[in-house]
Amino acid sequence: MNTIESSSESSARTPVKRVLLLAYSQSGQLDRIAERIAEPLRQDDRIVVRVESLRPVRPYPFPWTFFGFLDAFPECAHMAPPPLQPLSLTGDEDFDLVILPYQVWFLAPSLPVTAFLRHPVAGKLLKGKPVVTLIACRNMWMLARDKMQLLLDACGARLLDNVVLVDPSPTMVSLFTTPLWLLSGKRDFLPGLPPAGVDEPSIDAARRFGLALRDALHESRECGAAPLLTGLKAADADPHLLFSEKVATRSFFVWGKLLRAVGEPGQARRRPFLILYLIFLIAMILTVVPVSLLIQAVLRPLMKKRFARLKQKYDAPSGCGDERMCLYGQ
Repeated sequence: MNTIESSSESSARTPVKRVLLLAYSQSGQLDRIAERIAEPLRQDDRIVVRVESLRPVRPYPFPWTFFGFLDAFPECAHMAPPPLQPLSLTGDEDFDLVILPYQVWFLAPSLPVTAFLRHPVAGKLLKGKPVVTLIACRNMWMLARDKMQLLLDACGARLLDNVVLVDPSPTMVSLFTTPLWLLSGKRDFLPGLPPAGVDEPSIDAARRFGLALRDALHESRECGAAPLLTGLKAADADPHLLFSEKVATRSFFVWGKLLRAVGEPGQARRRPFLILYLIFLIAMILTVVPVSLLIQAVLRPLMKKRFARLKQKYDAPSGCGDERMCLYGQ
């Protein structure tokens, strides 16, 4: 009896893996990164990728209008998302892996993504499923990650990996270039300063995560509890920014509560209070952020162990190691 299987017979018995890619990107940058990761999966005939685009009933423009940008923060701070247009998903679908990219809006997951995770379909769809999250942001994302973890826990999902790509510009530079990008649509709005957003080499190199996920799916490692993207420099947290995140998050929450009491999103009566908050925010950026960074620099030797613990927490689950980079052409 011939014991050699034909390639077609072997392929026919190989289980097809189904991957769900959720998609919402205001500027388009996050979609580009997600597509780089999805490329190796799409190119594999043993993997099927389904994309579900999240569409708010009231779309968020890009570039933002000035007041539209400010007016989003109260709902972001209180994680009170707008309704989405009907999903094509019913919740009865079965996926082996879910890839969930999200932007950070005012130190929280973007409102369309929050809306999805609080949708009844998400609870059915994600229960018990392994999830890989992907963040693209300026440089502050740690508290948004905590909020995402709570949302996933509420759905019963299993967070296997977290990938974070950030703007490589210095903190004080990106504090200005990022808002100007969001309001003008131009990444290089200010001559002489680096373009806002994640740099092109980092976007291109994100393909390594897709290659690693492809290999993990072939071996059904998504069924286990171990992360799939270790050793690929997936997340490199800077715990020294955490104090600034906490101060800003608290101010967003307090002012957001006031603004939500004043009126609904888009109502003109919010505008005077938004202007007051903007003045407060600029003053905080020019005073609290530099002072906090200076204090931390002075106290760094005394807080070394604390910062190390915080970094380990926020680097998890995928970590910042690079021991597997050579396997994927990096």
